Amino acid sequence: MKKQLMTFLLCGSLFATAQQPVDYVNPFIGTSNYGTTNPGAVCPQGMMSVVPFNVMGSEKNRFDKDSQWWSTPYSADNKFFTGFAHGSLSGVGCPELGGLLLMPTTGELNVDYKAYGSEYKDEVAHPGYYSNTLTKYNIKAEATASMRTGLSRFTFPKGESHILLNLGEGLTNETGATVRIVNDTEIEGSKLLGTFCYNPQAVFPVYFVMKVNKAPKKMGYWKKQREMKGVEAEWDIYSGKYKLYTSYTREMSGDDIGVWFDYDTDEGEAIEVKMGISYVSIETRSVRRLARCGTRIFPRYKWKEVRKTRKRYSIPVCIIC
Repeated sequence: MKKQLMTFLLCGSLFATAQQPVDYVNPFIGTSNYGTTNPGAVCPQGMMSVVPFNVMGSEKNRFDKDSQWWSTPYSADNKFFTGFAHGSLSGVGCPELGGLLLMPTTGELNVDYKAYGSEYKDEVAHPGYYSNTLTKYNIKAEATASMRTGLSRFTFPKGESHILLNLGEGLTNETGATVRIVNDTEIEGSKLLGTFCYNPQAVFPVYFVMKVNKAPKKMGYWKKQREMKGVEAEWDIYSGKYKLYTSYTREMSGDDIGVWFDYDTDEGEAIEVKMGISYVSIETRSVRRLARCGTRIFPRYKWKEVRKTRKRYSIPVCIIC
């Protein structure tokens, strides 16, 4: 009996020592009841965060950024996903940042977030990692982050698929963005942010570079056109609507613009997206060193880096790229 008890205690102690402090972290703490935190992927002291954005676009949501005072890109009470936001604040009381919304979809291309948003299930969050499954499309959406770079991976079903970058929406009250197609796998641009706690002159840009690891079959811009009236409206079928630009490839500017990528995907095909940001210039190292982050970043971060970190500090330390 004593031998069995000692064996039980020894096994229990080995199991306990196998657990590290990072294993007890629950990123969902504070994401409801006006806690204003979010479960997105972020490094300690990292400039980049990749956060699920679920506070707009559906009447099913309990909280909506446009219907009340709301300061966070995520609420655990909501279930309507409209993309991953890049560069967000957590635990603050005023709306700001939460832009550069990256969204995967399937089927016919639609760039209206109220139509392309999706409910989701199987939500998972660990320090430096977040994922869910979009029920409308059967897409697995994953996100992680390095110190300066956001990385997303979308696993698609077979068929027509899309990746959308929405530059018109976010938590910020400012508007205006510019984007340029560099080549068939890279875009760059900027978006105006600011007015934190409704300070109208506290305005600044965020610069970004985004790369996909697979060239699309087609890509282009969209812009929501201003609403026209009278005879003027008769000459423009896009008055007050979203217009897709299928042949124009020079830079695009506007208040409600975005970029779309079209793919024909196989069952279970994963496409990865990297995004670097800077609040100084498009030429800063934090943006341009994006190319150093390999396309196979997910297994390298999720396993190698976390194991190394646990061994040394018992907290997650991120790759620097």
